[in-house]
Amino acid sequence: MVKSLVGELVKRDTRFRTGFILMIIIVFMSILSFFSPVDPYSTYYAPVNRPPSLKYWLGTDSRGQDVFWMMTFALKNSIVFGLIAAAVSRLIALLFGTISGYIGGKTDSVLMIINDSFITLPVLLVIILIGMVFRRLSFFPLAIVMGLLGWPWDSRLFRSQILSLKERKLTYTARFSGMSTFSIIFKIYFPHLVPVFLSTFINNMIWSLGLEVTLSVLGLTNLQLPTIGTTIYWANQHQALILGVWWWLAAPIAGAIILFTALYLLSVSINEYVDPRIRYQQGSF
Repeated sequence: MVKSLVGELVKRDTRFRTGFILMIIIVFMSILSFFSPVDPYSTYYAPVNRPPSLKYWLGTDSRGQDVFWMMTFALKNSIVFGLIAAAVSRLIALLFGTISGYIGGKTDSVLMIINDSFITLPVLLVIILIGMVFRRLSFFPLAIVMGLLGWPWDSRLFRSQILSLKERKLTYTARFSGMSTFSIIFKIYFPHLVPVFLSTFINNMIWSLGLEVTLSVLGLTNLQLPTIGTTIYWANQHQALILGVWWWLAAPIAGAIILFTALYLLSVSINEYVDPRIRYQQGSF
């Protein structure tokens, strides 16, 4: 299902192809971190504040680190962070939305009350408060917290999809054929939810990565672990622009722009594929 969806979008949508190519570049950079000759936690193994050259492709920073190799670690960690946060939030959203939409009644009402309670939370302020209380959240707990707070809007989307599918003939046919509820959800409904799942997964990655960068720049995360946000934090702390070490700040900003652009293009393309009204207007039916 996913393979056919990606194949169709690659063929017909230029934006998806562009985003896909950009993501390949980002993933390739991330894979290079496994072949890095340097330890990401080491400092002053290279001359400080050297501009980009053949030896140091993206220059070195004021901490004596090779910016190129640090960026490979930063991109890898940021992608892993986004994947963890998005996976946790998708599982919760899918669980809440499916149970609420399929069972309905009082169960639906109770779950939607819980759902709406999470929607009203000021997520950024809550995470900042948690970060201040625990004195900088480490990588994995922060990703889990993001996942636990990033699901309610999409839970309603999954619920609406289930409510629509429940009233179609395929559901009545499955019930009359003796299929169990579990089989109906995973064999009949889930293939219809895959495009929505992928679209919201990417959107949630964008959201969680944006918050991670914000929290890291504020100094509320594990600053020793290289990510896009922590790289920007250290560049600001050492006043990179004032010292003329522009490449130190330019590298993570460029990486963030490429990553967010790739995810955005993929998300927009999948969103249009999911929305039948847009496909009808474009003559895709």
